[in-house]
Amino acid sequence: MVLAALDSWQVPVASTSLLLFFAAPYTRGFYRLHLQMPERFPIWRLASFLGGIAALWVAIGSPLKELDDVLLQVHMTQHLILMMVAPALLLAGAPAIAMVRGVPPRIAKALLGPMLRSSGVRHLFAHLTQPWVCWTVFVAAIWAWHLPATFQLALRSEPWHAAEHACFFTTSLMFWYPVIQPWPSLSRWPRWAMLPYLLLADGQNTILSALFMFSGRLFYPYYLTAPHLAGFTPMGDQIVAGAIMWVPGSVLYLVPATLIIFKMLAPQNLSRQAGSAKLHRLRGEVPAS
Repeated sequence: MVLAALDSWQVPVASTSLLLFFAAPYTRGFYRLHLQMPERFPIWRLASFLGGIAALWVAIGSPLKELDDVLLQVHMTQHLILMMVAPALLLAGAPAIAMVRGVPPRIAKALLGPMLRSSGVRHLFAHLTQPWVCWTVFVAAIWAWHLPATFQLALRSEPWHAAEHACFFTTSLMFWYPVIQPWPSLSRWPRWAMLPYLLLADGQNTILSALFMFSGRLFYPYYLTAPHLAGFTPMGDQIVAGAIMWVPGSVLYLVPATLIIFKMLAPQNLSRQAGSAKLHRLRGEVPAS
């Protein structure tokens, strides 16, 4: 069955072309910015963004897609890439300015200019990037799409499957935005607040993963009708899927939390914080005139 699924795989022209459509202007704009601001746009940002594009292709265009309705563990791997890997890599590439610089000037002036100058768009973006909004919609999307009714709807309907993936990817971009804080964005919350932000997200991920592994109930009867591959029963497949969600998923939450802690404890940051606190104390000691 695996070989038959892989033999039926063909490079998806539409999704591959769409990904290349976004990669091309970013690369063009990045090289312009790299020449002007090499310290702000080092090569690793380009590698990160293109790595995110590649991760997206693996999730939605590679042979992995041919097996997501056969094995739940493959489906979970696909979701992990869509929600945890690709969005973080794309945002680390600081795509906003590079995209604008990579678009032909006429198009940028005619289409992007009015949108970026619109107060309504700017207020909406400011609201949607509030960390509490980002966290809430991300967690809501995870739980809503993992309900048996909605998950199996996506398995049975290609349009709903595409909507599920689009929802996961969009809300994940929102979730990772305050964590990655892509330049030139400004932090809305103190940097330390990203620690409970990530740890609480990991906590809900652990609860959902534990339900898959230890509930003893098959959540998605759809997989009863799928061929049993490599000796996996549907229940065994669900347990492995839960383990994939739990272990690699937790690592992908905890690694950025650890990096944030290390950065906060770096000597230069500690001295900057101490200097800022001292300045505030001195200002408080100056008598009002």
